[in-house]
Order: sequence, then C-alpha cells, then structure tokens
Amino acid sequence: MCGIAGIFFKRPEGGAALGRSLVTMLEGCQHRGLDSTGFALYEPGFKGLRLRFLVDEDAESAVLRIKAALAEQGAELLTDKREGASFVVEVDYSGEIRPFAYAMEHAAKLVSIGSALDIIKDVGTARELDAVYHVGAIAGSHGVGHVRLATESDVKREAAHPFWATGFADVAIVHNGQITNYWKMRRRLEARGFEFRTDNDSELIAVYLANKLAQGETLEQALGQSVDDLDGVFSFLVSTKDGIGFAKDRLAAKPMVMFENDDLVAIASEEVSLNRLFPGQPLSTAEPAPGTFRTWSR
Repeated sequence: MCGIAGIFFKRPEGGAALGRSLVTMLEGCQHRGLDSTGFALYEPGFKGLRLRFLVDEDAESAVLRIKAALAEQGAELLTDKREGASFVVEVDYSGEIRPFAYAMEHAAKLVSIGSALDIIKDVGTARELDAVYHVGAIAGSHGVGHVRLATESDVKREAAHPFWATGFADVAIVHNGQITNYWKMRRRLEARGFEFRTDNDSELIAVYLANKLAQGETLEQALGQSVDDLDGVFSFLVSTKDGIGFAKDRLAAKPMVMFENDDLVAIASEEVSLNRLFPGQPLSTAEPAPGTFRTWSR
C-alpha cells in the first residue's frame, strides 16, 4: 500500500518547520506502511558534498573502507559522524559525480549524495526515526517522505524509500505503485552505462528523471515524458535541489491529494496527512487529475 508525502516552502522563513512537518505528515499516513520510513530533506549550509551510508553491519570495517575510497577518489574529508545505522560524511570534491558515486557505492551502501540532499531512512516509524536521527529539528526548503509496506522485498534498511538517483546528486523520489516496463527501461539505461543498486522500480524512476535533467530538460518536461514512458500504476513525488514535482499515471489508481496556499505546497497519499499540518482548520484540497504532473520551485 505505502504512503508518500512532500512539502515545499515558498518562503525561506517557512523552512524552519521542514523536518517537523514531514514527520507530522508521515505519522498521519503511517497506517499505510509500518515496516520502514524515510525522508529526503534539502538543507542549506552543507560544507561540501554530503554522502550518507548504511553501516549497521560490521560498521567499523565499513567506515574504514569509506575513508579509504574517499582518499582514492581524491575527496577531502571535511566532517564525519555516526548516526543511528548511518555514517555521514561531508567532503570537498570537484570531480565528476557519476564515477565518484559508483566508486563509493562499491565501498559501502550509499543512501544519498548531494550538495543539499540528505536521505534518512530506516526500519521503523516516523516517530522512531525522529527519536534516533532528530529529523524534526532539521530546517530546509523542501523534502519528501515515505512509509513502506513491504510486499516485494524484505523489511530492511536499504529497501526503504526515498531512493536517490544513483550516480546523480540531489535527486530523490518517493513512489506508490508499480512500473510494469521496469526491466525494459532499466536495460536501456544500463546499455548507456548507468548502474543500479536495487531491483526497485523507484530507483529506476529517479535515474530516468535525473538523466533527463542532465540532458538539459526541465523537471516539468521530464515529468511530462514520464507519464508517456512509464507503464503501470503510479503516483510519485520527485525532489531536486531547486524544487519538487509530482506525476500520476492515466489510470490514477494510486491516491494523491494536494493543498497549496501562499506559504507552502503539501502533497500526500491521504488527506489526513495534510490535516495534521493544520489541526482544526478546514482545508481546500484537490486531487490531481489522471495523467497530470506539476512542479514548484523558488
């Protein structure tokens, strides 16, 4: 079943509530997925490029491998910390992102990479993740989140959403649905040298969109093409360093509801997530029409 949520603050001052808002929204739809939870948050003030790894198994060995791989790739380590099941580093790196990202993924399970993006995901609920990773205290411009009900893979941290666009910086996705031409599209991208770390169709969507952006297309153009190129039933939210967007297939079997005012845009699988942001207030919400897409950016 799964649930998705996203929020975009139109004014910089609103971003102080980013983490708290996404935790609140995911708590509202947690019944759609109790296995794992995740957040993709866009924050200001990174010292360099931030990479987050999963290192819960044999953590000390993984940390040593990560540091060795960073040095081998010519990335200067600026900061590092252990946080829950993660190891987070910020590095000074000015080279090409794709080969760097692929090399680092061979060292350990890389969750995200970006100059503004940080993906936090783990087994458990939004409240449980907040207690470990202090998501509610994170300020930023926008973000997306996901609660997962495991149906096609095990309950494990690396299977949790959001997924970043493997090989690209600052692109993340949360998705409810199934892409039926997954292998056909994946093989086409692999033939062009792209790598995948999972068999999850959400990772495919992220790489597909990031590749469009890298070719100079706008996010709106890429989303419009995705409605034609992706087969199946889907509702997804995608986030980049500059903004957020959604797309729905033409059958519209997967729910999505939206609220927008002068301060923010909030989107979720169920209206209860939006109501949690404005308790006791009547909201004028809308459900995006089948086969539609839209973006927001500052």
